[in-house]
This record gives sequence, structure tokens and C-alpha cells, in this order.
Amino acid sequence: MLAGGAMISVPVKDMLGADCGTFAFEPSEISDVICKQLLHDAVIMYRANCRVGSVQTKSRGMVAGSTRKLFKQKGTGRARAGGIRTPVRRGGGHAFGKKPRDYYYRLPKKAVQKATRMALLSKFQDSQAVVLKAWDCSAPKTKVVAGFLKAVGLQGKSVLLATEGVNQNVWRSSRNIDGVQVLPGSDLNAYTLLRQRHLVITVGEMNRILGRQA
Repeated sequence: MLAGGAMISVPVKDMLGADCGTFAFEPSEISDVICKQLLHDAVIMYRANCRVGSVQTKSRGMVAGSTRKLFKQKGTGRARAGGIRTPVRRGGGHAFGKKPRDYYYRLPKKAVQKATRMALLSKFQDSQAVVLKAWDCSAPKTKVVAGFLKAVGLQGKSVLLATEGVNQNVWRSSRNIDGVQVLPGSDLNAYTLLRQRHLVITVGEMNRILGRQA
């Protein structure tokens, strides 16, 4: 899907939720197209890389027990039987047991970067992004961030807060709020952007992404 079209203009909010200007940009400044398949592939990659893959079951060679044949081959009137650790017997090993597996893989670097920008643009096109003038958190206080989210109508919703660099005060103020995740703008990726329903990003971080001078 082409991402061209009219210029996107969103109001800039302060920590009290009041409008203090507008932020405008051309969609093509972020991405010239939104490809759902690439976004899907990126999410699958990030999800696969989260898998531990440490599951394991015991084969017949790992199960405790003798290797002796249970009874002689002929003359007993019973079906022939081998060792007690065979997979067909209760307590025996697994015939095709699970082994530890590494699920990690990576898409090409440029594809990952493109997917991130597509996901960011989709937030603005779907009216799920809030542009903040700056984070005014001089100390870790949950009520400051909670008050801001309530003022902009995001209380109780799934929100991703993007900060300029690592902001310990914002992170500590948000970690007790359910559904809120905090990440530096440089760590944003397609999965985190799409996983959280709404995005709050600062003017400074948007200027950095768009390559504008502060």
C-alpha cells in the first residue's frame, strides 16, 4: 500500500494534555510505502527470537534401566521383547524426542529498518500517535505520567512511550502502570510499535527520525 498523500499534521501536547502547537510532516519522509507482508515477516522474526527453545525429552539411551533383553527370544509363548527402555513400553524413552533448538534468525538489515518506519507511519495514519513537546519528569513520580495519560485519553490503554535516549525518570514513573511500555526512540522496532496500541513520542525524537535539525 502506497504511503503517499496529504501532509500529516498532529497537535503537539504538553504534560497537562493541552495543545501547544502542531507537528507536520510528509508521509514519504518516514516511508514511501506500507507493506503488510514485510510488517508480518518482521513481527514473526521478533517473536521467533523470543523463543527459548530449551525443551528436551529423553531418548531410550537417556532413560534409566538395564539394556538386558527381558526374556529369551523363543520358547516362552509370549511376543518377543527387547530392552525395557524401548519407546513402545511404558517408562521407555521417546522415539523422536524433542531436542534443544535455536529459533533465532534475522531479516536483512534494511528490511528491518524499513519495517520499523512503516510501523511508525501506520500509527500516525491510524490516529494512534500522540506527539509530546517534551517529557517533564524531574523525579520518578507515577502520578505525573498517569496524569498525562489521563489528560490525553490514554488511561487504561496499551501505550508505548518513546523517550529521547534513556530516561530513567520516565521509566520509573511508568513501570507500575499496567499496559505501558517505555523505550528509547533509538530502540523502537516494528514489533514493539505494533504490539502496543498507542504511541507517545516527543517532538525531538520525531525530528531525529525525520533527519531534521532540532
